[in-house]
Formats: sequence, C-alpha cells, structure tokens
Amino acid sequence: MRVAAAVAAVLTVAAGLGVRAVTGGEFAKCAGDALYTVLVYALVLVAAPRLRPLPAAGLAAALSWAVELFQLTGVPDELGRRSVLARLVLGSTFNAPDLLWYVVGAALAAVVHAGAVRLVRQPGAGPRGSRKGPAPSRY
Repeated sequence: MRVAAAVAAVLTVAAGLGVRAVTGGEFAKCAGDALYTVLVYALVLVAAPRLRPLPAAGLAAALSWAVELFQLTGVPDELGRRSVLARLVLGSTFNAPDLLWYVVGAALAAVVHAGAVRLVRQPGAGPRGSRKGPAPSRY
C-alpha cells in the first residue's frame, strides 16, 4: 500500500501542475486546494498504510485545515517570502473557502481509496485477495 500511496502522491502533484498549466482562475484555485488535500491524504497513507479511508480523510482534512488556520498568524507568509518550498507547502494568506475544498479533496481521496481497497479484497484478486479455502484442484 505504501508504494501505491507514493505513486498516488506523484500523480497528484502532476495533476496539480497540469491543472495550473491548462486552466486558470477560480477553477484552478479550487482544484488546487482539493488536490493539496489529496496529496496530504496520499502522504498520510505513505506514513500509515493500514489506515482506513475515513480516518485517513479526517486526518488529511485536519492537517490541511491546520495549515490554512496557521496562515492567520502571518508566519507562513513570512516564510514564503524566503522560501519557494515554504510558500508551496504552507501558502501565504488565509482564505475561508479553501476549508471547503480541503474537505472535498479528502472525500474524493477517501472514495478512491475505498474503491481500491474493495478491488484488492475481491475474491481471486491475487495473493492479498480474500479468497477463502484451498485453491481449486486441476485434477
């Protein structure tokens, strides 16, 4: 699961860069906010691969909200003036609607995660599938 989560993180960054390259305005901002939390979700799964979708979504949304609320202090803005990485990770200014888009991103990531878990657990889905009993005999 860790590798899948790391791949998801890379794909999420690529999606975010793609959205910014192809679109602009409010759509790009809202999509970027949601994708920020999808990235946080993927990183949460890298750190805790057995976490189920709902707790992972709650943690990803809470971390995203914490970063957004931290912007009220002005510290992220100051750090962002000195470091591009700090600006990318922490943002700069508080924007209340971002809180909604973080929840949207966490919910979408949880739906995809739950679907992936369900797919892997289907009977006959491979060595980690939920097939019960011995393998069928060929004879």
